Amino acid sequence: MTPIPTLLEQSPQTILDRPSTSWHGEQKQEAEPIRYCLYARKSSEDDERQALSIDSQIKEMQTVSKRDGLDIAEIRRESHSAKDSGQRPVFNQLLKDIRSRVFTGVVTWAPDRLSRNAGDLGTLVDLMDQGFLKEIRTTGQKFTNSPNEKFLLMILCSQAKLENDNRGINVKRGLKNKCEMGVRPGVAPLGYLNERSLERNKGRIIIDPLRAPIIKRMFHYVAESGASGRTLLGWLNDELNFKTRGNKRIALSAIYRILSSTFYYGYFEYPKGSGNLYKGTHEPLITKELFDEVRSLLAVAPKMRPGTKEFAFTKMIKCGNCGNGITAEEKFKTLRDGTIKKYVYYHCSRFDQSCKQPYVREDELLAQLLGLIDQIDLDKTGMRKKLEAEVGRMNKFTADVLGMQSEIKIPKMDVRGYAKYVLKNGAIEEKRLMLSSLKSKITLQDGRLCIE
Repeated sequence: MTPIPTLLEQSPQTILDRPSTSWHGEQKQEAEPIRYCLYARKSSEDDERQALSIDSQIKEMQTVSKRDGLDIAEIRRESHSAKDSGQRPVFNQLLKDIRSRVFTGVVTWAPDRLSRNAGDLGTLVDLMDQGFLKEIRTTGQKFTNSPNEKFLLMILCSQAKLENDNRGINVKRGLKNKCEMGVRPGVAPLGYLNERSLERNKGRIIIDPLRAPIIKRMFHYVAESGASGRTLLGWLNDELNFKTRGNKRIALSAIYRILSSTFYYGYFEYPKGSGNLYKGTHEPLITKELFDEVRSLLAVAPKMRPGTKEFAFTKMIKCGNCGNGITAEEKFKTLRDGTIKKYVYYHCSRFDQSCKQPYVREDELLAQLLGLIDQIDLDKTGMRKKLEAEVGRMNKFTADVLGMQSEIKIPKMDVRGYAKYVLKNGAIEEKRLMLSSLKSKITLQDGRLCIE
């Protein structure tokens, strides 16, 4: 039997070729290879735009990976800013995959590609501490789970955060300086245009020759006739076919924003809600007095929910063709002298899309109602008693107010005449109350009223 040579009797090469063992005699396992994910993020900072596009980052890091023999399992791209924590979907998924041991290493252009905020930086360091993240590789550095390298990683990422914070302060200071110069930052309000300038912060706000005259007329329209926002909406969209700079129809909320903006008389607030009012260098469209008058009228006028505007003869007339209710809407027309005339049109609500009954103007509808009052038998329709009672009450009220019932005999008001007066001059509730006293149904078909 051949004796086993002792350690001293073995050659040095034989000892080196033996597999290593632990202190307990177990064979030591070889280190698991690192699976890298190449992460590229587009920069939004002015001083890093050159040569730092996503494609150039990937190309440079692939060269480094090939040189160092790194196993790149996947390439991921992202364009979100790293300023705020947890706001990058691709990066968040990368962190989840590292926890799941899909990747154990990250290759990226520079540390600030991974983090420019304390939250994401803390997560990366925590993954290293727990052993999930073995290594981070950049163009010229390597960071592993060693105190010195993690400390250097935190310094570089914190420096990026400091640059972000300082950049934010500088931007705010620049915007404030621009406001003090009389130029409102951002996109100009409707009715104005931003004039481009090659010189930074020297762009002006000029009048939009196409839309400014209409915006000005909006203010005068409200001041002169007390028009509501919904009235302006119909006028702009239906009559003028007004379009915004984005070639879209204007919304009701945009109309109220315009009517409440101090920008149109020469001042602007920045930031919004701050109370900081600056005098602008742009040309005002209206005077401060006109603006205050419009604001006072809007403050008094009750705000109605969309679709709640009441018309005199809706809910009282049915479509003679399909049986649905009759609805109404306002239309506006600009006359040659510049004045704006309002029209109200009644038509079938068209819940049945096949109903094609024509529109009828309110003045035409009223004329037909007055004609019906002359034709119908008030006794048969059940209106006489109600009308006589109302006429008697009106005569008594008139006599009591005048206080002359003993000296002058108040002429009796004609019942039909009173009905016509209410239809022409009464409040909406009075008109509906009078029509509701009819026992018959009123229908509208082919533009003509009928009583069934």
